[in-house]
Amino acid sequence: MMTIRSVLLAAAVLAPAAVLARPMTPEDVARMAYTGTIAVSADGSQIAYTSFSRPDITQGEENGGGSQRLYLADAPMQARAYLPDDVSVSGIAFSPDGSMITYLWADEGEKRAVWGVPVGGGAPVKLAAVNDANVSAYAVAPDGLSVVLLAGPAPDKDRKREADLGFDAEVYEEEQRFNRVFVAALASGEVDKDPRELEMPGHVDEIDLAPDGSFLVVTASPTTLVDDSLISRKPYIIDLASGETRVVDTPGKIGDIEISPDGTQLSMMAGVDMNDPAETTLHLVDVATTSYIALNGGAAEAATDAEWMADGRLAVLVDVGAQSLLRFYAPDGKKLRDVDSRGLILTSIEQGGNRLAVEANSPEHPNELFLFDGTGFTRWTDHNPWLAEVDLGVQRTIAYTARDGQEIEGILIEPVDGIPFERAPTIFYVHGGPESHESNGWTTYYSMPGQVAAGRGYAVFMPNYRGSTGYGVDFAKQHQGNYTDPEFVDLVDAKYALAEMGITDPDRVGVTGGSYGGYATAWSSTYYSDEFAAGVMFVGISNQISKMGTGDIPWEMYNVHARAWPWDDWQHALEVSPIYYADRADTPLLIMHGDQDTRVSPTQSVELYRHIKIRRPDTPLRLVFYPGEGHGNGQAAARYDYNLRMMEWFDTYLMTGNRDAPIPGPRPDLGLDDEEDGEE
Repeated sequence: MMTIRSVLLAAAVLAPAAVLARPMTPEDVARMAYTGTIAVSADGSQIAYTSFSRPDITQGEENGGGSQRLYLADAPMQARAYLPDDVSVSGIAFSPDGSMITYLWADEGEKRAVWGVPVGGGAPVKLAAVNDANVSAYAVAPDGLSVVLLAGPAPDKDRKREADLGFDAEVYEEEQRFNRVFVAALASGEVDKDPRELEMPGHVDEIDLAPDGSFLVVTASPTTLVDDSLISRKPYIIDLASGETRVVDTPGKIGDIEISPDGTQLSMMAGVDMNDPAETTLHLVDVATTSYIALNGGAAEAATDAEWMADGRLAVLVDVGAQSLLRFYAPDGKKLRDVDSRGLILTSIEQGGNRLAVEANSPEHPNELFLFDGTGFTRWTDHNPWLAEVDLGVQRTIAYTARDGQEIEGILIEPVDGIPFERAPTIFYVHGGPESHESNGWTTYYSMPGQVAAGRGYAVFMPNYRGSTGYGVDFAKQHQGNYTDPEFVDLVDAKYALAEMGITDPDRVGVTGGSYGGYATAWSSTYYSDEFAAGVMFVGISNQISKMGTGDIPWEMYNVHARAWPWDDWQHALEVSPIYYADRADTPLLIMHGDQDTRVSPTQSVELYRHIKIRRPDTPLRLVFYPGEGHGNGQAAARYDYNLRMMEWFDTYLMTGNRDAPIPGPRPDLGLDDEEDGEE
């Protein structure tokens, strides 16, 4: 029988008063936990959240992906765990009357369904399901009598029968099957075995129900292709009584959408045009006419999340460069005030009864739950109390001027023991996208060296180079139409600026990053090989011609990156490809890639590996594939392995500055105990 147990999250208060400080390690990264999602009851009296973590394989836990545990927070640093350890949930919410916490979960042998657990205690109960598919999202009607379900496509029984007979050929991009939306009854207390399917305008990926239950807002794409989900996705307003469907005809990418308490407006994060790299401009949409206006158009900032307060105000999270703030608008779109985050990086918000819960991180900790009291933020959780034992390097935002006069900002972490007189070896971590940016918050993850590197004596710099968000649409578009320049020139300029500041040893600068950051690493290790002493490339681009033909986002690449097709100028496309400069590759380079990556084909890594191997056979070079992983590692063991390999490579070639050092062994020291094989 499932029971409720209380847990104290502030375990640090029980630790000894004097703790010997130590540097952060890859093992610490492997056991990191943080808040996943938040839900607030309609009256604001209760806050639920999930704690996200992965198996700690360094302590013998079985390898796997991430899981989320459900908690109800009662007060700062106290919460009750509502479900057993092995129940991983998603999509948490409160029932309209606040009596239940609802969530998505798949019982053994069953599809993912909507469940609920009584707040006052008791056994969980299955509320709604679609028998032939997983439910991925849901919205309970305000009267609690029905629920809207977003479910996967119906199974193709004929196709399964053919596959069972061995006819399992797949037709590329043609055999598409759309998600479905249903309305299921909740009134009887039994699971509705025949929910009513609604007609949808395309492949739906998100749903939201109006506060009065009269209409549904969905976002849908014309196909299931990733490209269409980026460039052709639209919001639709569907009247549940008449079935009338109206489209909000936006020209660019679509982000967070929220419905106002009175149901007359939507807040919508969206791009301003088809060439806008990111959905960072906040709009208000009139539900009746679908017309919309931008509230922060042209501002040097990025709106990231919004939530309508019960009193009609709109709360919005805004990134301004490497910092963030909380902003409030009146219902008519008039800006009311900005609230200083006091060093926190605010990542998501949820409200109930005008009580605002916030997820936030800082240079000292990953995402935790905070409560906004109208003036400031009070921390409610501490998922990693052991961080009190760890010495962290000083982290700050710095700016430098690129050679053409553009100011560029970035995040610097100093070595834990400070910057030595002779200046520090420095790792550049280059973010992907490039339509994203680094904030001055928590910056240590399995593929980000962060505080692990700082503990080993490195400085770490994370530049928000041209193309980054957080600085306005114009800044984000500066890289378009000309791969590598100015975006990767900004990296070289950063190297010399940091050296001039007395921070970086210019002879010991390494570079790493994934996806577009992997492209930056490949470029820095070939074209700019004289500038960089070591590279670790992850799921990166090496050939802009074959990338267009092997990835799943060709139109997105055309619209917001290249602004041209390779065949418009084959030679130019080749000249912005790292393979073209493999003859320059003197930088020791570790390449890593998931073998199931559809965004950047693993063949991109093979191409670079093969070109360098043939043209510069004496350059230290290694290619590592992660079986079953895609565009980033999801399994705990693959993430830990990645972190170990990255740091070993930098320790070998960057810390020493010796490009001729022997290549490390093919297997890192995992620190695992040997198991007996059972033989005498």
